[in-house]
Amino acid sequence: MSDQHSFETLAIHAGNTADPLTGAVVPPIYQVSTYKQDGVGGLRGGYEYSRSANPTRTALEENLAALEGGSLGLAFASGLAAEDCLLRTLLSPGDHVVIPNDAYGGTFRLFAKVVSRWGVDFSVADSSDPAAVRAALTPRTKVIWVETPSNPLLGISDIQALAGVARAAGVRLVVDNTFASPYLQQPLALGADVVVHSTTKYMGGHSDVVGGALIVNDAALGEELTYHQNAMGAVAGPFDAWLVLRGIKTLAVRMDRHSENATRVADMLTRHPRVTRVLYPGLPEHPGHETAAKQMKAFGGMVSFRVEGGEEAAVEVCNRARLFTLGESLGGVESLIEHPGRMTHASAAGSALEVPADLVRLSVGIESGDDLLADLKQMLG
Repeated sequence: MSDQHSFETLAIHAGNTADPLTGAVVPPIYQVSTYKQDGVGGLRGGYEYSRSANPTRTALEENLAALEGGSLGLAFASGLAAEDCLLRTLLSPGDHVVIPNDAYGGTFRLFAKVVSRWGVDFSVADSSDPAAVRAALTPRTKVIWVETPSNPLLGISDIQALAGVARAAGVRLVVDNTFASPYLQQPLALGADVVVHSTTKYMGGHSDVVGGALIVNDAALGEELTYHQNAMGAVAGPFDAWLVLRGIKTLAVRMDRHSENATRVADMLTRHPRVTRVLYPGLPEHPGHETAAKQMKAFGGMVSFRVEGGEEAAVEVCNRARLFTLGESLGGVESLIEHPGRMTHASAAGSALEVPADLVRLSVGIESGDDLLADLKQMLG
């Protein structure tokens, strides 16, 4: 499908060719491990074993590439599986990475507890400040890693500016685009080398699948990643690929509603006497607001806020939720609430990435905005 089509059209049609046998308009779930060959080496459509390639996964990977404006998409069993494959492709023992000072706890754990044992070092920098990132570079640096918006502090990094820093230093810029989704932001067009997604989140959109993705434009890098995807084997299964592909069809309309509801939630929280700070890039007072407005179509569905009374008060707010579901993850149609310090970001406790104890994170869903506001008001009292 031509990449000249609008995002909404690509989301529904890219990779979704009608089944040649039956005419089914939705790609079938090819729940198969191996494929009949027409003679030794005679592969039908290039398929021989589903770790290497599977038609359902191919449909998703083509769709992912189209939505991010890339030449190649790769689907994995989880977002961290995608990150692991990427890091082991780009890095060797002795290399160095710059990561943000507000990275997702699971990403920090991967660097601090797994990749570091392989001989890869990392430094922490404020990725919202290109000068700070530049200062953190060393002669051994190979990758600048960025999340924007970040998890859970909703920090904003200027992708285009950091791409300039990366190019000048001869390093790769990797952007985790999970919070924004390709509907709201396309990092490759802004100069990034690799886009990372946890497709568990907004791409799947229904809290019923775990997956990850990498998207690139560099053909040589894409070939290396494809080799490692097969060699390491943490691929998306056919049913998981099908679920993500199904979720993507409604991504545009969902993100519009997520952003609309989150804007209302953030506005209400700024006026509540028990809330000491609201973290949402759509607010004019957010330090990254102008950058977000420049590189994002809208500001997304994630809102964090801090509560007077410290950690126990924040935990109590979470425990009082009725419509918001107390749970980890994000990006589903239902609204979620969590205490990052004790839940998703517990692995960062005691480090430079430790999150404030009074922080509450919301994944604002697509329910009635009035109902969500009413629940928040009763939580805060």
